[in-house]
Amino acid sequence: MRFTILASLHPCILASFLLYFITSLLHPSLVFSKPRQLDTESALYEAAQRALMRRPHSVSEMKKLLERRATSKLLAQVVLARLRENGMIDDSRYAKQFTRQRTEIRRQGKYRITRDLRARGVPDAHIQAALAEAAETTDESAVVRQRIQRKLKSLRGEIDDRKTASLYRSLLRSGFSSDVIRKEIKRATHEELPVEELTEEFGGES
Repeated sequence: MRFTILASLHPCILASFLLYFITSLLHPSLVFSKPRQLDTESALYEAAQRALMRRPHSVSEMKKLLERRATSKLLAQVVLARLRENGMIDDSRYAKQFTRQRTEIRRQGKYRITRDLRARGVPDAHIQAALAEAAETTDESAVVRQRIQRKLKSLRGEIDDRKTASLYRSLLRSGFSSDVIRKEIKRATHEELPVEELTEEFGGES
């Protein structure tokens, strides 16, 4: 099938594809090259600004970006300090924005948000403060209830133990409390969850 598709390509396109393929095998660094290294503070600072225009960054994420682009770690540290001093990166603000977006738009729970923020290098103190602020305007039980109702409407046939357990694991991976999930599934299905089916894949409550 692949050879049939290649044979149908225009000769110029086919030649370009083969050249790219051969180059990637012989000289992978030419195809997957690193970003251009920057050796001045102004150039590195502008690169950081462009990155922040695309999306917010935690301090840890920005540090990694700068070290990848800078010709020296000292230069990266200087620009990182300048960004922090100018208020362009701030883990407290980042954690609150991230938590608000994940809570209100993606409808995720606190355990998933905590895991993802930690992966971005955000300190626990900022994470807990952000979650506490979000909890003031978010009812976890109501969010879980809505997600269960929406999922049950999309399911076909009888809601058996297998489907219920799958729903449980899906909500657990989204970061909600296992106690809240069990309570809301029981409320919606009027059935207890089969204990042998409850493999807590997310493991967020530890």
